[in-house]
Amino acid sequence: MRSELKDTDNSSLQSHKNCAFRDLLSRLGDKWSMLVMVSLAKADNHCLRFSELSREVNGISQRMLSTTLRQFERDGIVTRHLYPEVPPRVEYTLTDRGREFLVPVQALVDWMVSEWPKIEVSRLEYDSKHQALDPSGREAI
Repeated sequence: MRSELKDTDNSSLQSHKNCAFRDLLSRLGDKWSMLVMVSLAKADNHCLRFSELSREVNGISQRMLSTTLRQFERDGIVTRHLYPEVPPRVEYTLTDRGREFLVPVQALVDWMVSEWPKIEVSRLEYDSKHQALDPSGREAI
């Protein structure tokens, strides 16, 4: 193992079942949140219009994007600015908290980039060993 967890880090990991921020952990680890964060991170001034975000995050429904952004706004990760125009224009910008969150996100992305070749090898090895098994783990007939 490259680095050991500190005792305090380990105890916070152990108590995750009853922690107050479990819903935040769930949300930040869901299918869409990281993609929305990365899209905002790549944008000029960390700011995008709703329609731009919708195009950037391929496959996300308007309802899910709206829900994700509303939750981020509630958590202080993004700010929402509504311009009084016709049609209305809405922009979302990462807050300081959102930009701070990019630090561990970047660390995670760096880890994935460095580990991806080994993960691909592991997947190939696993698949070749288990190709004759059905999804329940039993040998296919």
